Amino acid sequence: MTRRLSTTALLALTALLVLAAPALAHDGGEGLYGETNDRVVTNAGFILIIFFPLFIFAVSMLQWRLEVRKARRKVGTNGDEERGGW
Repeated sequence: MTRRLSTTALLALTALLVLAAPALAHDGGEGLYGETNDRVVTNAGFILIIFFPLFIFAVSMLQWRLEVRKARRKVGTNGDEERGGW
């Protein structure tokens, strides 16, 4: 049973990979964006260079805030004692 299933899955994957190239080869290889040149590719590269460090920074800050919140909950405070006053 598993052998038949794995053979069928492999055959289906192979058929999809063989048929994908001709299905996507219309319009002379032009993508959804349109004709690309060096400037478009360079700008896309710059966008990626900017995006990934900003994404890592944002997720790191989120994780840091969640860790601070978790530490406060473990201690049993909500941060009011740190402010002082009455």
